[in-house]
Amino acid sequence: MDIQTVFNKYYQPGTPLYHSVWSHSKLVADKALQLAQAHPELAIDKDFVYEAAMLHDIGVFLTHAPEIYCMGDQPYICHGVLGAELMRADGYPRHALVCERHTGTGLTVADIIAQNLPLPHRDMCPVSLEEKLVCFADKFYSKSNPDREKPLDKVRKSVARYGEDSLRRFEELAALFL
Repeated sequence: MDIQTVFNKYYQPGTPLYHSVWSHSKLVADKALQLAQAHPELAIDKDFVYEAAMLHDIGVFLTHAPEIYCMGDQPYICHGVLGAELMRADGYPRHALVCERHTGTGLTVADIIAQNLPLPHRDMCPVSLEEKLVCFADKFYSKSNPDREKPLDKVRKSVARYGEDSLRRFEELAALFL
């Protein structure tokens, strides 16, 4: 897979949106690889992790989030599902699962229903180690402040805003990868 070619299919190089999503994805990919290398006992597929991390937010351009240059018409919460559709259409089903399962610490059917989210009613929590790793690494970077890694305590506070289950899932990922 040529990540650059896939990315350029959806994002115009040289634009603020391209820079925002590419920069964020690169930081997430680097963090995920660093954590994978620190845990050789997990036998994580590092090539796949890099590709998936670089493409995990591929669907954001379809959402309406002007503060990060996204001028689409879909709610931002849908970017994972939208990206998964793009990746499936391009023939990358494993990458699609990462797109779909990286939002928050994953979303359960109960989360989706309780929060009345405009998402399909199915579990979208990371399952494979690679999915879990990209999901975890993503929590340390925001697109609005892309150059600074969030400290662990701030990530915990951010995740905790979405409830005890979300924080519990984050702590399980932290125990696995830190």
